[in-house]
Amino acid sequence: MQASDIAALVNEVASPEASPEAQDTAARISALLRHLFLYDRGNLLRVIEQSGLSMTQSKALLELGGLGEATEAHQVGDLAERLGVSVPSMSRAVDGLVKKRLATRVEDPDDRRVRRVAITAKGKQIVDTLVVVRQAGMETFAASLTAAQRRKLDAAVDSLMDREDIAEAYEHLKEVGP
Repeated sequence: MQASDIAALVNEVASPEASPEAQDTAARISALLRHLFLYDRGNLLRVIEQSGLSMTQSKALLELGGLGEATEAHQVGDLAERLGVSVPSMSRAVDGLVKKRLATRVEDPDDRRVRRVAITAKGKQIVDTLVVVRQAGMETFAASLTAAQRRKLDAAVDSLMDREDIAEAYEHLKEVGP
């Protein structure tokens, strides 16, 4: 990616209408996420590298893997839109996943002309591994906190549990555990 591509991306995703309070909250969350991402010495990135997956393939596989429930197959264009990549990039990523037998193309039940992408058992194993590695890193970080820090963090996160997307992910992670 060239500097001009990065500048264009920054301009595209920048949120000039965010209030100073929202910007400060975002900076705090970014600092925490950066710390968490690197806290386990990059174990998650190491697993992705060892799998031989590109970042786009990793994102697609995680999306196809869902939260562990039986997930429906996705159209390539829908995956591309959801993950913010071009359709040609997603198509190449899916081709690679299919070649590695991590995903498969299936016929749309409503329209036989449409092909969808579904995760395979082998792909699901990689998703499960990524989730376990990420969860282990988070647990190590949580164990490094003082009891008071953990209570404050729990209170802050609990206040977000009324969001269905967050609550659903939390419930799933509690069930599967590492």
